[in-house]
Amino acid sequence: MVGMGIRIGVQLSGLRLPFRRALAVASELGAQSVEICAQTELRPNEVDSTGLRQIRKWLEDLNLRVSAVRFSTRRGYESTDELDRRIEGTKNAMKLAYDLGARVVVNNAGLIDPTPDSPSREILRNVLADLGHYSQHIGAFLALETGAEPLSTLGELIDSLPNGSVGVTLNPGNLIVQGYSLDDLNLVAKHVMLVHAKDGVPDRARGRGTQVPLGHGLAEFPRIIANLEEHRFQGDYVIERDLAADPTSEFRAAMNFLRHL
Repeated sequence: MVGMGIRIGVQLSGLRLPFRRALAVASELGAQSVEICAQTELRPNEVDSTGLRQIRKWLEDLNLRVSAVRFSTRRGYESTDELDRRIEGTKNAMKLAYDLGARVVVNNAGLIDPTPDSPSREILRNVLADLGHYSQHIGAFLALETGAEPLSTLGELIDSLPNGSVGVTLNPGNLIVQGYSLDDLNLVAKHVMLVHAKDGVPDRARGRGTQVPLGHGLAEFPRIIANLEEHRFQGDYVIERDLAADPTSEFRAAMNFLRHL
């Protein structure tokens, strides 16, 4: 029973419900935590101390924690176009995460140039090092989500940064959909702070795979869980499903799948 000891959360946006109702449904499903979006559900610049206290009370009443705050940007941290705005937004999301009791902020790195000494790679390293320094101060960390590049490329980037700068949000479904392998998980496992429990199947004819319900694709979660346990992973497995016809039923099935591995 590999999944007995894991902590399971849900990505609230996938339930497609108003914020407070989504919290209630997550609790009814038996989730232990939730991931909140800092752009569509709870914007940092719109939540004052009174609002934070109210949200923390809702969470406490529903026996929920916040596992992570999602802050998705259209451009990556290697692009200089409005970069300062992205950096500020990420730091605000980190502060929000910390205020809600979470230590993880999820976003993609952006385009990682395969040439280690390229100008865009240097910009990316500098920004991530700066965000890492802020993380040490604030207590919540950026965890780069997998899927846009091979795990080996992401691992190489993180290993080139000052120790403890950023972590990884492992998303097996994204990797499979984009045609990348999970065979190199060992190269990033020590950096994984959060797992997005998402599944997928490849489609070589289209060049891009398809997201499928958890347990119906190629993501080998028993192997993933065992690998991460070897590296003393302490984070949550947050169910992500953004294309469900019946979100509540699919989230319930996904939770049962993880619990009965």
